[in-house]
Amino acid sequence: MSNEILNNLLKEYEQKRLKAELDLEDRKNSLYSSIPRLKEIEDELNNFAICTAKNLLKNNDNSLENLQEKIELLKKERNEILRNNKLSYNYLKPIYECKICNDTGYVLQDNYKTELCSCLKQKLLDISYNKSNISNLDKENFSTFNENLFSDDVDLSKYKLNISPRKNMAEIKQKCIEFVNNFEDLDQKNLLFTGNTGLGKTFMSNCIANELLKKGKTVLYQTAPVLLETIIDTKMNKQKLNKVDDFYKNVLEVDLLIIDDLGTECINSMKLSELFTIINTRLLNLNSKPTKTIISTNLSLTNIFSNYEERIGSRIAGFYDIYYFFGDDIRFKNKR
Repeated sequence: MSNEILNNLLKEYEQKRLKAELDLEDRKNSLYSSIPRLKEIEDELNNFAICTAKNLLKNNDNSLENLQEKIELLKKERNEILRNNKLSYNYLKPIYECKICNDTGYVLQDNYKTELCSCLKQKLLDISYNKSNISNLDKENFSTFNENLFSDDVDLSKYKLNISPRKNMAEIKQKCIEFVNNFEDLDQKNLLFTGNTGLGKTFMSNCIANELLKKGKTVLYQTAPVLLETIIDTKMNKQKLNKVDDFYKNVLEVDLLIIDDLGTECINSMKLSELFTIINTRLLNLNSKPTKTIISTNLSLTNIFSNYEERIGSRIAGFYDIYYFFGDDIRFKNKR
């Protein structure tokens, strides 16, 4: 991550925060002109705040108690006026884009140290690594998921399963929603999506990413070839860009890692070793927080065992819920 990228983002955050505060002033001016009593209440609350500070310095507990009672009465009156005018209690507060950091980009931890907010972390991931990988989240989410694109016919001879592609996808969707809802549960398994191209594996990954981003989680999305090549290049010092230095750490620590197109990379011993380290480290939850992984592949579990090391296959078989996507290529149906 370069300092230039971070500084540019912090300037954007400052502009967002300023806009939220200016919008609040506009709302206040408009409301106070129609309901002058609200302006009187704000002025009285500001005066009481000054009086409270003075009494704190003087250790005057009796005066503090009286002031607090008056403050509570004023707040109650203000809230009643807002409610009678069908306005939210938050109408007289800035509306920030991020409710966690109030558009500052930073949050204060329990140890009184500040760290990057998840929203800023995600923006840095998107700029530095994700790029176009998760650019279709507005279009690809659970609300736009169309089960009717899949056939309702059961074809046991073709798919070796006594279930229709449509019902199968409905069940996978429900399991993916459960994955999102139970994300914080350390016992919640990771996900392996397997099946031919054009059956919705990437779409379903994006649905999950979309919901977790709404929950303030960070998501890193990479294809297996790019992921492994970048890690090896980093370790061999073939690339000296600052952002690459953070890549390996992000891969291991990001809340959700999505590895797409596993099996399309050229396999060698170095890549096998790195893939195992990624899968195993994220299973160990070394940061005492849930770190989950979604792997998408055209390979079957049998192929994974034969193409990769036994220890990689066993980790996936033991710690991943495996979902088989089958049916007709829906990409052609979407274009009709």
